[in-house]
Amino acid sequence: MTTTTEHPHTWTAKALVDGLATDITVGLTDAEVAERRSEYGENRLRKEAREPAWRKVLRLLADKMTLVLVAAAAVSAGVSREWETPVVILAVITFNTVINYVQESRAEESLRALRSMSVDSSRVRRDGQERYVERTELVPGDIVLLEAGDAVPADGRIVQAARLQIAESALTGESQPVTKTADPLDDPNLPIGDRTNMAFMNTEVTRGRATMVVTGTGMSTEIGTIASLLGTAGVDKTPLQRRIDQLATLLTVIAIVVVSIVFLLGLLRGESWSELLLTAVSLAVATIPEGLTAVVAFTLALGASRLAKRGAIIKQLAAVETLGSTTHIATDKTGTLTLNEMTVRKLVVAGHIYRVTGSGYSSDGKILSDSEDALPDFRRTFLAMSLCNDASVNDGVLVGDPTEGALVVLAEKGGIDVVGARANHPRLAEVPFDSDYKFMATFHESSLPGTGPYRCYAKGAPGVLMSRATMVRTSEGDRAITDEDRDLIATAVDELAHEGLRTLMIAGTTLSDLPDESSLFDAVDNLAIYAVVGILDPPRPEAREAIATAHEAGIGVHMITGDHLTTASAIATDLGIEGEPLSGGTIDEISDDELRARAAHFGVLARVAPEHKIRYVEALQANGEVVAMTGDGVNDAPALKQADIGIAMGITGTDVSKGAAKMILTDDNFATIVSAVRDGRGIYANIVKFVKFQLTTAWGFVLIFLTAGITGIAGGAPFTALQILWVNIIMDGPPALALGVDATEPGTMKQKPRSPGERLLSRNRVLRILSLAIVMTVGTILTLVFADDIFPDSARDPLFAGTLGFTTFVFYQVFNLLNVRSDRGSVFSLQTLTNQAIWISLVAVIVLHVAVVNVGFLQDLFDTTSLTATEWLYAVVVASSVLVVEEIRKAVVRAVWRL
Repeated sequence: MTTTTEHPHTWTAKALVDGLATDITVGLTDAEVAERRSEYGENRLRKEAREPAWRKVLRLLADKMTLVLVAAAAVSAGVSREWETPVVILAVITFNTVINYVQESRAEESLRALRSMSVDSSRVRRDGQERYVERTELVPGDIVLLEAGDAVPADGRIVQAARLQIAESALTGESQPVTKTADPLDDPNLPIGDRTNMAFMNTEVTRGRATMVVTGTGMSTEIGTIASLLGTAGVDKTPLQRRIDQLATLLTVIAIVVVSIVFLLGLLRGESWSELLLTAVSLAVATIPEGLTAVVAFTLALGASRLAKRGAIIKQLAAVETLGSTTHIATDKTGTLTLNEMTVRKLVVAGHIYRVTGSGYSSDGKILSDSEDALPDFRRTFLAMSLCNDASVNDGVLVGDPTEGALVVLAEKGGIDVVGARANHPRLAEVPFDSDYKFMATFHESSLPGTGPYRCYAKGAPGVLMSRATMVRTSEGDRAITDEDRDLIATAVDELAHEGLRTLMIAGTTLSDLPDESSLFDAVDNLAIYAVVGILDPPRPEAREAIATAHEAGIGVHMITGDHLTTASAIATDLGIEGEPLSGGTIDEISDDELRARAAHFGVLARVAPEHKIRYVEALQANGEVVAMTGDGVNDAPALKQADIGIAMGITGTDVSKGAAKMILTDDNFATIVSAVRDGRGIYANIVKFVKFQLTTAWGFVLIFLTAGITGIAGGAPFTALQILWVNIIMDGPPALALGVDATEPGTMKQKPRSPGERLLSRNRVLRILSLAIVMTVGTILTLVFADDIFPDSARDPLFAGTLGFTTFVFYQVFNLLNVRSDRGSVFSLQTLTNQAIWISLVAVIVLHVAVVNVGFLQDLFDTTSLTATEWLYAVVVASSVLVVEEIRKAVVRAVWRL
């Protein structure tokens, strides 16, 4: 830790302040702050170094398909003095590189924008004045003032504390807030969780107030140490990246084989080797889908941008596809499936259960009884809730612990002026909540009639307070508790737990004397039970529908929570989550093999620790599943790293969890995850559409040239080099990019997830591509052979047959673009009209091709000649055969699917 003192938790407050050359009441001067900032730097976690622009460009140019194109351009330039072919190839390389660069940069900017959500100001004391400063400006020696609701902006030693508790779950995994004091500690090697006089960066103050002197900033904090360790972990390629690599290798091999065959056949016919080499190079370019990398980047970036608008930030473009192939989602409950707004739904008093209306932290609501009897007087019960409480709620805004906030709201619904009650009954002492004894108690002066001079109020786990109770409150007053009373209360608690409600008991007692500090704990005894409350964190309204959608899509949903198993199971049932319940204790007892065998069948994981999460993810992955995992704390980072798609919370998540994740939810909403799955599936489908479209064109070229090479049709070279590039670049550019914005097909979320091992080119897809390529080949070859016979008036032009065959092949691509948009849906459905970009690109391509055929200088460049209206119509009719064939196949598929 970079400070002027070591082991600050062992120093007295005065000695530490002196050692840091600061002053508790005055703080640092502006000059001292500037000097220390130059020494220690900004108070921020170090971000991963940005990849320099030149290195990013080199990485993109090192793509396999791009390297083949570079080689093709070099060969073309070396054997020909013409500039057209190598320039066009280099233009393609430039286009691909620019698209990839821009889209990767866009994703990075989106993530940087998300980081602005972090807490960015803190209240400090400088030059004797209190002021708010940017958290990045804090330096060692700064005096920071903390109160309930604040995020701790740096590591620091507490020098003054008043009933201070800090939630450190984001750092240590401890679920309950930790009580903090200003007392020095003796052991210099205490674990972080036991340093009770220290506050750590990115933890939260849940109760009380404190003055803290900053001892560590930025990467010199404890959370910075963890972040630096996580930063050394490697990242595997996503399934899409692996499939793209496989496809690139396969197509490169095919290109080499086909080009070699065409080249050798030409040599055998005695053609010029230089002309053959130019044609072979152009055919190689056509055989390889050089636009694949660009279209994948473009499509993924569009999806990432769309997801960002819906509440998700994708850190790696290819992670969108990974999410689209997800088979299981392991999600936190609080804030993701629920609103993270604790609300009291049931109130149990004297064996009677009352309903409470309203939700969140609004005091609008009522307390209702199922009987016609008048409600009893709850004011003393609500007074206890108000006083044994550190939270405050102002205009629906909570400051403090959510559970305590729920009690404040209930008291307000019952007519209590919480602020006034606290002023009239000042707190004299307290026993802070601790997970070991599971209750909190406060001591107050009492002005209530019929009571002693002091009152003790307590709230906590029903079982714990029940064991300390000797009385029970009824409508007639307090009386001795009976076994029947205990049974009634225990039954009511079980009923609330089965309804998914967290239970909390409220109790109190009268004291004749105020206990001293050492006997406060023992004084919480002989209690009278006032009430039991059932608290619910209401499910998000959209959560049930999102879970149902996930199940319909064949995705397993697993809720992970710190709640007790009974409560968690009830909540899961209410949300529609299916499967067996599992507790953290049970996970410890079962073997890896058993967990692996049963992992997919668990719907609820309750009372789990961080190590349980990562073990569960590993068990699912061992069965070949693709797992999405949510998390928000530092302790979640290993599981987020292990998951195929780690999802961090943008609102409640720490910087470390965001750094470990591949996706960040800006709204912490489970429905956004399901929406991302849908978009991921749609994006993958659009990429497959492009592959089918471009490979049909490429393999059509291959079959046409092989046929011509073997038979000698059109001299073995039916199209010129630039004609090949024209079709490959102009045709496969704008229309293919337009496929990237195609809407997700209806019914996408009614299909099961793809197998993680599915190839981009499955057997069925290959057969479909080949069949359509054969249709194109037959139509184009027949046109080249019989063009002069069909149109004798144009036969005198030596360029006519080639132009008509060229034009026919172009229109094949127009119709095939419409074919690939759906595997089942007809081109003549309304869905066809939803993508304006495709229609605009098709019109543009047709207009450009008309120019190539009819404009003088383009005719010279592309070796074309003008066509009559009848000849244009012929090309369109012949090319439509590919549409007819595919429509027949789709009709058969739809008929079979309906059976």
